[in-house]
Amino acid sequence: MNGTSSKVSIGSLVLIPALITLAITILRLVGELEGWSRLFFSRAPGGGMAIVGISWLPIIFGPYFAWKLATANEGPSSNGKAIGMCVVGFVVFFLGAVAFGIGFNKHITALLLLGLVLELASAFIPRLGWRALGNALLVYAFAARIPVVVVMFIAMSADGGQGWGTHYDVTTPGFVVTSFAQKFIDLAVLPQMSLWIGWTVIVGGLLGSIYAAAFVRRTASQPAA
Repeated sequence: MNGTSSKVSIGSLVLIPALITLAITILRLVGELEGWSRLFFSRAPGGGMAIVGISWLPIIFGPYFAWKLATANEGPSSNGKAIGMCVVGFVVFFLGAVAFGIGFNKHITALLLLGLVLELASAFIPRLGWRALGNALLVYAFAARIPVVVVMFIAMSADGGQGWGTHYDVTTPGFVVTSFAQKFIDLAVLPQMSLWIGWTVIVGGLLGSIYAAAFVRRTASQPAA
């Protein structure tokens, strides 16, 4: 590196990963509709840990974003701080999951909402350690999950509201549906725009920060916070 500053366009950085993610989302929907292997395209509520899915992509794209940013002089001011803020974010995310779980099991709406808020808030914490990576992952997270919300709306409203029977529209056991709006908000909008945003940024940020600390050589110039 020559030590000169090189700003990376977040849009350009995230575009191809977002398109890959969208393609996998569409492939997943087609696979479920066509009844392909349940190992790869499970229709179970929540996805059934199917191999074809987008929840594991931050494992790849987190280090990818970190590599592109760090080698363009957009690394963190401190690798330790970058990793530490991701750990703090994970703790907040975990507390949110606990609050949500208790609220769900005990039917306490306030705890449910608190859990969702904490899970979304956790996504913004990694920015405090590595702003560029945190921003990239936030943009990617929303670019990945907004199409899922759209797919879930279409799937849930299909066949006169009966749905297609894919994991995008089936309900979890014990979930009482009072209206289409309630089903869509509770099963699509809220989790996709909170839990999965937090998950994407925390996992991608933590693995990306560790990757940068271990494998990306620091440049002579002062890295960005």
